[in-house]
Amino acid sequence: MNLPNHIAIIMDGNGRWAQARGHSRFWGHIRGAKAATRTIRSAVDLGVKNLTLFTFSTENWKRPEMEVNFLMHLLSRQLKKELKMLMENNVHFSCVGDISVLPKHAQKALAETMQATKDNTGLNLVFALNYSGRQDLLSAAKEFALRAQRGEVDPHSVTEEDFNQWLAGSERPHPDLIIRTSGELRVSNFFLWQAAYSELYFTDKLWPDFKHDDFLAAITEFNHRERRFGQTGDQVARTSDSMQNDTL
Repeated sequence: MNLPNHIAIIMDGNGRWAQARGHSRFWGHIRGAKAATRTIRSAVDLGVKNLTLFTFSTENWKRPEMEVNFLMHLLSRQLKKELKMLMENNVHFSCVGDISVLPKHAQKALAETMQATKDNTGLNLVFALNYSGRQDLLSAAKEFALRAQRGEVDPHSVTEEDFNQWLAGSERPHPDLIIRTSGELRVSNFFLWQAAYSELYFTDKLWPDFKHDDFLAAITEFNHRERRFGQTGDQVARTSDSMQNDTL
């Protein structure tokens, strides 16, 4: 199986999952956290190199204050609870997004997890927290403008690669595959630049029900896609044949 180098997941459906079962949205988030742990383990077992989980968007602050507070405490608790698992599986943990406005307890748990796993060399696990694709682009544009104003860059010679370095998570490859659960067919302000050539996979499964077989189904579907990057199918086939011949 050809594994995507970078898989990103928009984890959606916790609240609807809980409400359909007569529970509070809080219970859905708890079960969603368990699904996240399962997926991290699946990624490790499969040998995925990079996994990004869209954990909390800038728009999620609009939710009821009680729910936001619960999510922040759940984040802190899960990081502390799962640190042993991350260490045992050689997982390197980091974040994208502005975490400076998160509650102090969440910032502390994030910092401790990143520090503890900084030398791990296995799966690169990224939480997108207080992240917005539009804000990411705006921040990069501001950085470019400031550098141009100082004469550090020539606006006329800036390339896509140059601009990409000012975006969040630029040290990692762009996602090959983006998975969204719950049947919604949108990217919801996630990795707008980085997703330019990502394969999108949508499933009706609500996030708490997302299991290893569902993860495999998404990767299997990815393997059936022809990624042309602007070329024709014939060009891609010839390139693939040439690469195969070079390895013989």
